[in-house]
Amino acid sequence: MKMTFRWYGEGNDSITLEQIRQIPGVEGIVWSLHHMAAGEEWPMEEILKVKETADRHGFNIDVVESVNVHEDIKLGLPTRDKYIENYKRTIEKLAKVGVKVICYNFMPVFDWTRTDLFRPMADGSTALFYEKAKVDNVDPMELVDNVAKGVNGLTMPGWEPERLKHLKELFKAYENVTEEDMWNNLKYFLEAIIPVAEINDIKMAIHPDDPPWPIFGLPRIITNKESLRRFLKLVDNPYNGLTLCSGSLGANPDNNIVEMVKEFGPRIHFAHIRNIKHFENGDFIETSHRACDGSLDIVEIVKAYHDIGFKGYARPDHGRHLWNEKCRPGYGLYDRALGIMYILGIWDTCEKVNQGGRLK
Repeated sequence: MKMTFRWYGEGNDSITLEQIRQIPGVEGIVWSLHHMAAGEEWPMEEILKVKETADRHGFNIDVVESVNVHEDIKLGLPTRDKYIENYKRTIEKLAKVGVKVICYNFMPVFDWTRTDLFRPMADGSTALFYEKAKVDNVDPMELVDNVAKGVNGLTMPGWEPERLKHLKELFKAYENVTEEDMWNNLKYFLEAIIPVAEINDIKMAIHPDDPPWPIFGLPRIITNKESLRRFLKLVDNPYNGLTLCSGSLGANPDNNIVEMVKEFGPRIHFAHIRNIKHFENGDFIETSHRACDGSLDIVEIVKAYHDIGFKGYARPDHGRHLWNEKCRPGYGLYDRALGIMYILGIWDTCEKVNQGGRLK
């Protein structure tokens, strides 16, 4: 397992690379050009700038999250081909600086949805929270306003201002789009880009829908074990793979993450490891990574990765906001650093046991 840490870039993140460098085990930063609109070709000079910055601090830039997919591709519009060509050229440029994995998603309009970005917890920390009844009954524009206030002007992937200002038009465009339409449009996209990814030795890793069910009447298709199977068969190529996010898929209690790790292991190119706590009414909150703090058994999930000999990239994904830290929702320094230590502690224990060691 190669441990990484998501970083939003200089001037766009409250956390510095000097701080990340002090977290044991972190080999690379997971990055993106967050100011680039979906569908735009990334400029080489900006890619090189990120590489130079990472190099100075001893990090690799093997994983990019996200190269966003333009809505015209998801909608299957005639204009999609020009955006696919831009995507191909971006893949080629990223290969030149050593990128090995691109994490992306195929969610319509919203990349992720929460109703409260700083929900108070019993211990005094705050965390991302999803209230099912509110999502079922709220106007999407109200949710957008709440998110915009919570990020304090910072760019959040999937909630970029240039996308949200066209929200009403986007909802109108998706009115008659079915799940089967989304599957067909995803297949078209994959058939175009996977050959380019293979030539350039970059593995594409789709992120599941977050949460893994339809919201606001929008179709969602990457939601469970059956859909992951179907996805991998759309283009049955090792370069067409998964970002297995325990928190996104785990929001549905019916999803067994351990089983998914074991079944899809060779096609998991990037692991997002985090915990959540389910409530009976369909709400969920993001917790510490500890198995006993949430509804997901992170110990068994990490052990499953170890059992399959996982050699891919991982990151601790979201964390709580601790000790009055002023940070991007879900992406503070402290709880993610604690999460890394917890994950690596489990991994090291598995290593010792596997090598014939014994815990005293």
